Amino acid sequence: MPKTYANLMQKFDDLGIKVSTIRHAPVFTVAEAQDLRGQVPGAHTKNLFLKDKKDNFFLVTVDEEAQVDLKTIHTRIGASSRVSFGKPEKLMEYLGLVPGSVSVLGVINDEEHQVKVVLDEALMHNEIINAHPLSNDATTSIGRHDLLRFLASTGHEPLILKIDESNPT
Repeated sequence: MPKTYANLMQKFDDLGIKVSTIRHAPVFTVAEAQDLRGQVPGAHTKNLFLKDKKDNFFLVTVDEEAQVDLKTIHTRIGASSRVSFGKPEKLMEYLGLVPGSVSVLGVINDEEHQVKVVLDEALMHNEIINAHPLSNDATTSIGRHDLLRFLASTGHEPLILKIDESNPT
């Protein structure tokens, strides 16, 4: 059974991580989520749940405005082949999430470490990073260093790579 919002908040408390969460109407796309700008400071994310032909799974988290080249990203993230989007059944099995709620915080459910986490280096220049807290009807703000501590506590050491094609850094 996937962990709940309460489980996630307890994990943050156990780690001494302070977060803030706002509730809102469910959002299914970055465009819908952009209506919330101004209410929630910090970087807003989009997340790609990807797989290669050998069934290696990746969760790529970038800034909501990032441009990701799905034809070449496999060369950066260590995939064995070009990638495609992972099926909803695997998203639920590994991260306990449904489409529209994909979030880096979902790794709390990946106790078998089936998913490699990739964070865009430009995203990590932001002090505050916003993500869905396991459902798309809320947004949780977490400090970037706290996000890394959270990921480490789940056994996920993220790759921090240049993924955003629109960012020249």
